[in-house]
Amino acid sequence: GNLVAVITNGTAVLGLGDVGALASKPVMEGKAVLFKKFAGIDVYDIEINCTDPDEFIQTVVNIAPTFGGINLEDIAAPHCFYIENELKKRLTIPVFHDDQHGTAVIVAAALKNAMEIQSKKITEVRIVFLGAGAAGCSCARLLKLMGAKYITMVDRKGILYKNRKDLNDYNQDLAVDTEGRILSDAMADADVFIGVSGANLLDEANIKLMAKNPIIFALANPDPEILPSKAHAIRDDIVMATGRSDFPNQVNNVLGFPFLFRGALDAKATEITNDMLLAAAHALAMLAKEPVPQSVLDAYKVDQMEFGPEYLIPKPFDPRLIEWVAKAVKDAY
Repeated sequence: GNLVAVITNGTAVLGLGDVGALASKPVMEGKAVLFKKFAGIDVYDIEINCTDPDEFIQTVVNIAPTFGGINLEDIAAPHCFYIENELKKRLTIPVFHDDQHGTAVIVAAALKNAMEIQSKKITEVRIVFLGAGAAGCSCARLLKLMGAKYITMVDRKGILYKNRKDLNDYNQDLAVDTEGRILSDAMADADVFIGVSGANLLDEANIKLMAKNPIIFALANPDPEILPSKAHAIRDDIVMATGRSDFPNQVNNVLGFPFLFRGALDAKATEITNDMLLAAAHALAMLAKEPVPQSVLDAYKVDQMEFGPEYLIPKPFDPRLIEWVAKAVKDAY
C-alpha cells in the first residue's frame, strides 16, 4: 500500500501544547501535504478525541487494516511511549512516533557532521539534553546506538539521576549515577547541548561552562533555548543548529519522516527498525557533503552552499533526499 495514517489526540502539539483533537487537525493536514509533496505518499489525517491510552490504542488497531503504515503525532509523554510500544506489538505494519524518532534521526545526522567539523568523537563527547520528553529520550537512545557513552538528561526538576523518585518506566534507563543535580552541573565541560525544551532556557553562564569547540542544538520551537546571534556573541567557537527555518542548520523532521515511510513502504516492511533509523541518519549526513544542486540554491535564493558550520544537513527542498534517504532505509530493512 501507499496509504499512511497520521494519527493524534492533540495532547502535545508543537509550540501549542495540549489543544485537543479538533484544534490539532490543521497541523495533521499540513503533515499530510508534506508526505505527499516530498515522498508521494497518500495520507488520511485522523484526530482521535480520547486521552485514555488504551482506548486510543484499540481505536488505532481497529482501523489499521486500511493502512500501510501509522505515523503517530503530537501525543504527550509518557503515554506516547506506551501507545507506540503497544501498537508495535499488535500490528504488522510500521508504527512510528515522529516526535520521537523523526527528531532523533535529524539530530543524529546533524550531530555526526557537527562533530566532524569540531573534531570530536561520538564515543568521547559529553552530551547534555535539556528536555526529557518524547524527543529528548528518543534522541538520546539513538545517539547511544551510534556509540555515545556520556549522556546526561535534564528536565524541569533537574538531572535524571539514578534512584530519583519520580522517574518512570520510559526514562529511568537514561538516568545516570552522578552527584550533579542541576543544569549547570551537567554543563561543566560538556561538548554538546541539545535543547528540546522551551524558550530562553540556556544562558550565558552555562554556555561559558562548556568545553572547547562546543556544539549547541537549540531546538525548541518557535523560540529556541538561545538565539544563534546571542550564542555566537558569547563564544566564537560554537557550531549551532535550531528548529527554525530562518536560521542556518534547521533540524526539521521533514528531512526524515517522508523518506523513512517511503523506504519502509517500498520494502514492504512490517516495522521501522533502529537499523533503518541509523541508515537514514547516515544518508542525511553523507548527502550534506555532496555539491548542492542549482535548484536548491535557487529555492533558497543563495549563490552557494557547502558543507560547513552553517550547512550541516541538507535542505528540505533538496530533490536528492528521496533517492538517498528512502533507498538507504529500504536497503537497511
